[in-house]
Amino acid sequence: MYSTVISGALLGVSAYLVSVEVDMAQGLPGFSMVGSLGGEVKESRERVTVALKNVGLLLPPRKITVNLSPADIRKEGSAFDLPIAVGMLEAMGYFRQGAAGNILFLGELGLDGEIKKVRGVLPIVREAAAKGIGQCVVPAANAREGAAIPGIRVRGAGHIRELLGFLEAEGEEERDRLLPAEQVDVAELFAPERREDLPDFSQVNGQETARRAAEIAAAGFHNLLMVGPPGAGKSMIARRIPGIMPRLTPEESLEVTSVYSVAGLLEEGTALVQARPFQSPHHTISLAALVGGNASPRPGMISLAHRGVLFLDELPEFQRVALDSLRQPLEEHKIQICRAWGNVSYPSDFMLVCAMNPCPCGFYPDRNRCRCTESRIRRYMGKVSGPILDRIDLCTELQPVDIGGLRKERKAESSEVIRERVQKARERQRERFIGTKCRFNADIEGTNIERYCPLGSKEQELMEQLYHSMQLSARAYHRIVKVARTIADLEGTEKIGTKHLMEAALYRPSTEYWSVRD
Repeated sequence: MYSTVISGALLGVSAYLVSVEVDMAQGLPGFSMVGSLGGEVKESRERVTVALKNVGLLLPPRKITVNLSPADIRKEGSAFDLPIAVGMLEAMGYFRQGAAGNILFLGELGLDGEIKKVRGVLPIVREAAAKGIGQCVVPAANAREGAAIPGIRVRGAGHIRELLGFLEAEGEEERDRLLPAEQVDVAELFAPERREDLPDFSQVNGQETARRAAEIAAAGFHNLLMVGPPGAGKSMIARRIPGIMPRLTPEESLEVTSVYSVAGLLEEGTALVQARPFQSPHHTISLAALVGGNASPRPGMISLAHRGVLFLDELPEFQRVALDSLRQPLEEHKIQICRAWGNVSYPSDFMLVCAMNPCPCGFYPDRNRCRCTESRIRRYMGKVSGPILDRIDLCTELQPVDIGGLRKERKAESSEVIRERVQKARERQRERFIGTKCRFNADIEGTNIERYCPLGSKEQELMEQLYHSMQLSARAYHRIVKVARTIADLEGTEKIGTKHLMEAALYRPSTEYWSVRD
């Protein structure tokens, strides 16, 4: 007795189809599984046999062999429980041959037969739809997630008995009655009137320079560093940046949801992630947790911040190796995890927002309050390497807000007002980069600077002066021009002027800033 059932597995944030082959033959009773299996997959043998026994479906005393093909790719996770159980039930004749054809199965089995939630349903269902699979049966908790993919019918099952009734049924009408397909209206999820309840910039008093820097960063997807004493509002501003960024498009939402699905962090009943991600790891975070990895790779914080904001508070307190690991993702917008059994790639197109104090105690250069020595301040500032600073587009210094600023009667601009300006700037960028890989001004490569950021003679002369006086690297030079391009977009002009370049240069973290000043 032989049967084949379709399933799927993850490879990074992408997926591939797996053929679950079950053979029951005469011979010494036993249960063996092959196919380059991880520890969780090997444990499926015990979960499946006990679950079937507890629902009254006893296995015959035969030699059972299960193969997961392709056998040369390592497989991880508990989602193979359900397809293995379905293949065994078909081989034992509990339902007719072919009843499970053209259906992909995913799910973990509890010992009582419950079908439990698994990770990675969205990318696997997406791959199944691309390969022409007509239906998917997934855990009920994952049904809405899978139903967000068009062109495939996704059914949610809560128990193995429920699924067996579905497979025994004759005709699609009877199957739809027993296990109806989940429906998700993606257009309704992204309706303009739907808004997330996010912290608002109207709650931030004072700090106009930092607010302006945050607006420029959001408009061009630039990296931002804020330096200031404790309580100046650095974290407050950072947490409000997602609220001034345009909403995720359906395509971006699929990318973000795939990452969260693979990481197992998608909330039950959620179809698609609609809010811009905001990740704020503690400075004690390990390298593997930040970039992803471990023996069984999972997306790290930089991938969970994909299409959103990665906020690093107390920047110099992070491990030097962790900060330097951001250099490749900031340039390539992806992270590759290499292991002996293979390589996986995760997306990491995020906006880096950092905050730090000017010294260990936080009050330099106020010598009435700061007691840090110059050597201690230099060591503290030196924890942030030059290559990381070179990748920061905007740096702004915050000062403590005086009592007058806190008591202002006029309310500050709201996030909605700022978001409208950011949206218009983003639309100009979208039109500018039609047909290219660029999405924002921050994505412009050095070879295309002259094409997208042309400068007049006065502007070129100014940049030559800035290049020498500020001791800029080639990368820093290009970043000033790209930030000026964004400032011009916010103003609604196509030509980059000297005022745009001067404002962009004011936000550069110069070498003088990182040395102790008398």
